[in-house]
Amino acid sequence: MSNEKISYPEGADFYSALRARYRTAAIWLSIFLGSLLIAIIALTALIFNVIDGAFGYIAYEYKNPPTEFTSTPVNELTKEELLTVLKDNLSSGAYKKLDWEKPMESRTQADLLELFLERLVRIDTKGTWKMTESLLNGAEIRAEVAEKYPDAILEFRSWLTPQFLVSPMSSRAEFAGVRTAILGSLWLVGIAILFALPVGTGAAIYLQEYAPKNWFTRVIQTNINNLAGVPSIVYGMLGLALFVRVMEQFTSGAMFGVTDSNGRTVLSAGLTMGILVLPLIIINAQEAIKAVPDSLRQAAFGVGATRWQTIWHHVLPNALPGILTGSILALSRALGETAPLIVVGASTFISVDPDSPFSKFTALPIQIYQWTTRAQSEFHAIAASAIIVLLVLLLSLNATAILLRNRFQRRW
Repeated sequence: MSNEKISYPEGADFYSALRARYRTAAIWLSIFLGSLLIAIIALTALIFNVIDGAFGYIAYEYKNPPTEFTSTPVNELTKEELLTVLKDNLSSGAYKKLDWEKPMESRTQADLLELFLERLVRIDTKGTWKMTESLLNGAEIRAEVAEKYPDAILEFRSWLTPQFLVSPMSSRAEFAGVRTAILGSLWLVGIAILFALPVGTGAAIYLQEYAPKNWFTRVIQTNINNLAGVPSIVYGMLGLALFVRVMEQFTSGAMFGVTDSNGRTVLSAGLTMGILVLPLIIINAQEAIKAVPDSLRQAAFGVGATRWQTIWHHVLPNALPGILTGSILALSRALGETAPLIVVGASTFISVDPDSPFSKFTALPIQIYQWTTRAQSEFHAIAASAIIVLLVLLLSLNATAILLRNRFQRRW
């Protein structure tokens, strides 16, 4: 044991060292605040750019004036009048197809009006402008439209409307919606969580409570941590090889009597998303189980409980909030993924809602990608609206995770 005495600065040296420490702390504080400011600016710019594209002026003309079909003003047409106009002017085949998709009599007045404008009147968009352009250069836009398109209607439009949420995909941006994409995303998340949550939780329980601490366990743990950082497109290639091709009889529904499908179904995509988030769920579940105090385990063992009884009645109930929180955050990642879905076979244009695990599908990220690749500016506007819908879904999942954590969290 050393007998050397530790010397501390005294007098002027002490105050000099203290000032140096305060200077270092102030520098690091400035760096941290600067990082926070940059992050806030970047997020604000992102949100503003999205909102800027979802609102603004639109100039359009009617290819077929509404007066060719009815003398009543468009906004005053009743449901019965719209039904009559559609039946009289649509071909019998087109009307029967629409009626087969959804009975015409059960459609709302807004749905029928949209069909009237899309199928009969047919809107021809001349130009769209973003919100900032519309607000700052409104006079110039109105003058330009009056000069170039004297017969056009100019209106300030919100592309994000209730009708946008409940309308299926359309080849015309003015009538396209995200209903099919939202339902596809919900199917994907549902299948992924049904697969990944029990498997991931079971794996975490074994690794944390049962597995011996040896080199083999360490190798498995290292690989799980590595898999959490693998690019998502690699999981898409795995899903294509395993679920779409090898397990086609199952994922297409052929073994259940489904004959009009192949392996590129919502089931294949959901299982691929489940594998994608599985390492994240295992890691989060392990951390939640590890956070349960050992004193609870020792107390249960002390009164004669088996290991499984201890886990089931004491460890899991106390770890459940953390497991659920981690699982929801992992699904937030799956909800925003695009690359694996493209590889597995998501449709870029589909107007039929998925009604079973063996249906063809699309998802919100796929729909946004498809719209942003279109040249017409009106598709960029509805892409911005779809991004807002996706952000709301992601924020809802994150808020749910926070509420679960705050509701069930216990402090030891």
